[in-house]
Amino acid sequence: MSEPELLRYTAFTDRPEGGNPAGVVLDARGLDAARMQAIAAAIGYSETAFLSPRADGGYDTRYYSPEKEISFCGHATIAAAVALAERSAPGHLRLHTRVGEVAVETHRTDGRTTATLTSVEPHVVVPSDELLASALAALRWSPDELDPALPARIGFAGARHLILAARTRERLRELDYDYAALKALMLAHDLTTLALLWREGPTLFHARNPFPPGGVVEDPATGAAAAALGAYLRELALVVPPATITIHQGVDMGRPSLLTVEIGARGGIRVTGQAVPVAP
Repeated sequence: MSEPELLRYTAFTDRPEGGNPAGVVLDARGLDAARMQAIAAAIGYSETAFLSPRADGGYDTRYYSPEKEISFCGHATIAAAVALAERSAPGHLRLHTRVGEVAVETHRTDGRTTATLTSVEPHVVVPSDELLASALAALRWSPDELDPALPARIGFAGARHLILAARTRERLRELDYDYAALKALMLAHDLTTLALLWREGPTLFHARNPFPPGGVVEDPATGAAAAALGAYLRELALVVPPATITIHQGVDMGRPSLLTVEIGARGGIRVTGQAVPVAP
């Protein structure tokens, strides 16, 4: 079997040294799960997207981290959509993922390509007291370091994320967690990342996202978690739809990322970002 063409893009940034890198295979037909997992492990990025063209014009899409398949990945979706737009033309895409169909729009302005995904129908649930206590212990956070105005929730917009808001920017900046304990906890509760936040203003957030279930200490940009946050803010009436929020992520890692989230009154959450190629 010939080797598939493996592209490398970094998403939610306009420069190669920023954002979250993703592998992209635009034609994964003929690759089985074991081969996709091996490719994702070899490239070592937090996710690689594998697209297989369909007869109806859409794409069957799967996402793999270095250690496991992921139900949905936002930054790899943005990367794949930009890669497709640069090889044909901007427009509309339909990605058929494990969690449902994800619509993506791409646009090109002044030589830069931007993609906007619309998540599957999201939902938000309250975590158990035991899960919250265990997560705080693994993070080495105390309960009084949480922002009482932003209560803990599990948000889903394609993947499950435990959303925890820090009371201060300093608490978010000083991230030093028990990797093994947090990984075991997240695997037991089917959590993809922890969405750790600090709210600077009504529509401005800073985020960090530990991702030990995928074999990654931290994600520099997490589109699926951004969509989950949009659903969380709507569910808890912390914004008035239609609303647009901005998320800065990756800053504390030296890979600044910018995510724009549009929150409508109902339905999927829209997440927008740029992506640019990176050298192998």
